[in-house]
Amino acid sequence: MQLRGASSAKNLYRKILLPKIPIHATPCDIFINHRGIDTKKNIAGLLHDHLFRMGLRPFLDSRNMKPGDRLFDEINPAIRNCKIGFAVFSPNYCDSYFCLHELALLMETKKRVIPIFCDVKPSQLRVMDYGTSSAEQLQRFSLALEEAKYTVGLTFDTLTGDWSHFLNTATDAVIKNLEELEAGKSS
Repeated sequence: MQLRGASSAKNLYRKILLPKIPIHATPCDIFINHRGIDTKKNIAGLLHDHLFRMGLRPFLDSRNMKPGDRLFDEINPAIRNCKIGFAVFSPNYCDSYFCLHELALLMETKKRVIPIFCDVKPSQLRVMDYGTSSAEQLQRFSLALEEAKYTVGLTFDTLTGDWSHFLNTATDAVIKNLEELEAGKSS
């Protein structure tokens, strides 16, 4: 299964995606939205590296940004220019303003988002008011979170899950979604 996925991703990249990359843009096919303290060193990092080795162009803040980069100057354009977003939900995800902002921007720009529920159930995800966000922002975050919770996604338990199977399943989901998006453009 992995060989077919690798071959499909590389062919898709060469035939469809590569010729359409503007020279001046920082290309990004997949934006990985995640809570760093929960997932950067495991699921998000592995997913980024796996997709990158497949010939795709994922964006993960810790891999695509350097010290001195301004967060919103790099992240917002990456979201606006990506084709697909992965939202990696984890136990501390909703505690982060940045996670919720990125998710809201993905939803507002009508990106296709693949939720990954990592060590958390959708029903456990709630936007909390810690007094740091306006009522408007809280509403924006809540709407995006509700939309993501009711989108078909993947689940993964980091203690008992099969990492290889998960990475292959996630890659297959990306490839199928990219193919559907490209087919929609050409019709």
